[in-house]
Amino acid sequence: MTTTTPDVLHTRVLDWYADHARSLPWREPGCSPWGVLVSEVMLQQTPVARVLPRWREWLDRWPTPSDLAAEPPGEAVRAWDRLGYPRRALRLHAAAVAIRDEHGGRVPADHAQLLALPGIGAYTAAAVASFAFGQRHAVVDTNVRRVHARAVTGDAEPAPSLTAAENRLAVALLPQDEATAARWAVAVMELGALVCTARSPRCDACPLLDRCAWVLAGRPAHAGPTRRGQAWAGTDRQVRGKLLAVLRASPDPVPAADLDACWPDAAQRARCLDGLVADGLVEPLADGRFTLPRT
Repeated sequence: MTTTTPDVLHTRVLDWYADHARSLPWREPGCSPWGVLVSEVMLQQTPVARVLPRWREWLDRWPTPSDLAAEPPGEAVRAWDRLGYPRRALRLHAAAVAIRDEHGGRVPADHAQLLALPGIGAYTAAAVASFAFGQRHAVVDTNVRRVHARAVTGDAEPAPSLTAAENRLAVALLPQDEATAARWAVAVMELGALVCTARSPRCDACPLLDRCAWVLAGRPAHAGPTRRGQAWAGTDRQVRGKLLAVLRASPDPVPAADLDACWPDAAQRARCLDGLVADGLVEPLADGRFTLPRT
């Protein structure tokens, strides 16, 4: 582990962030906590470039949680379009309903109340509390974990999934001052996204180059299992996406024949349609047609 003190890490990374942070609308001072919450859900496993136009469309259409809550959940799925992992749209809708019904239409600032919202996990609750309300929380995503692994523990990559040790390290590295801690949370995340990347890290541009435990150790190769990219072509994920695309494109319920036409393998198509129904993303009607969820 590096002997660099947290104060040095904070100063280096925060100074770098002040000069290199991307201008993103959910980071602007005028962005509402709802806008921050929507961005955090959309950004899970989805690149910023794909999120930006969809985020703007959502905030134009549903500027408050109550606006989204007034719509059927299927409209959230429709507007989600091709961001991927569409259950996130249902989670956002469920959170919006809870915010309207239990919090007077305002995103709660209390971390425990954020965590209690349907579909909001530990990461999202911490991120919204930190980024929207300036609170002191450890916000630990893949980018943060990678920076910590390399700069502090000297590992090329973090563990395959978040560990208790990583959480403890993230908490230990938090600045004591709330405002500084909130800025640190986004700064170290940005460093991982732009410089300390998974592939081809730009070490020469890193403010921690001369303090990085991984660099000082000679950049040892990752000793753990290799992470494999997810396949797409021919998978159930692709079929589910095609089925949803047919339903999104129609304002009216869709006959089964229209869904049959979107994928040739009948058994796989039926399995995927059943899965979408079970996930609450598709609603079967008594007349044999299908629609996006209405309630």
